[in-house]
Formats: sequence, structure tokens, C-alpha cells
Amino acid sequence: VGPRPERPTFVSKLETQIPYYETRLLIKPGITGWAQLNHRADIDLEDVKQKLQYDIYYLKNRSLILDLAIIAKTLKSFFVNPK
Repeated sequence: VGPRPERPTFVSKLETQIPYYETRLLIKPGITGWAQLNHRADIDLEDVKQKLQYDIYYLKNRSLILDLAIIAKTLKSFFVNPK
């Protein structure tokens, strides 16, 4: 659980365009995260900024309880919204 990793070429570009973007890199990336549960895929720069807010929320509030909630919601999304 943690912010989804981004390709290095995008990271270097986004760090220059979005203040504090590098804060999401302070913790180990995960395969699922708070931003993935609460926001759609990135379409534009505003979407990236919104997802950064979710990643920062996770970073500030991370705990075993939050991680378990994220895992439970991720598993639930597989069964409730099959694709």
C-alpha cells in the first residue's frame, strides 16, 4: 500500500510543474493506494494535482488501520465493479 509509482520521465517533468510533487516519493510505492481508490485515471495536470493531494493525505495519516481499509476497498472493487 502506498502511492503508485510513476515512470521516471514523468516524475522529472511533474516535479517542475507541480509544487511538492516529490513528497509522494518519501515513502515506498505500492500497488494500490488512497489516490487510486478515490480518483480516476489522470487525464490532465489537474488530475495529477488532485491525486497528489490524496497521496499526501495518505502520507500524513498512514497507519495499519488505513492500510487495511485500502486493501479491503481494493479487494471489494474487484468483486463489485468487475471489468
